[in-house]
Amino acid sequence: MAGSMEAIREACLLRFRPIMITTMAALLGGLRLALGTGTGSEQRRPLGITIVGGLIVSQMLTLFTTPVVYIYIDRLRLWLASIRTKARTQARPLVVSRPAQSQQADSKSR
Repeated sequence: MAGSMEAIREACLLRFRPIMITTMAALLGGLRLALGTGTGSEQRRPLGITIVGGLIVSQMLTLFTTPVVYIYIDRLRLWLASIRTKARTQARPLVVSRPAQSQQADSKSR
């Protein structure tokens, strides 16, 4: 679990900047629509507000929920692996060998 937690943390640190840059570029493009004035701005403003709000909400959800989902998937993987190992150890019958003396006695009686 510690290895996967470290991998998730490293991936978050590595991918944070590119994700933020992409979102900021789209956000700034939509901000112009949301704050614009002039002819027809009253029709474009709702679209700009929707774009900006949707990008902010989706960014927050992505940054907070993706690592959590990965952690839960890893925990599920470990749980299933433990169930499999328990099932394998319980499914194997114990092989009890007969002592060597009783085997010799059986062969003499035949």
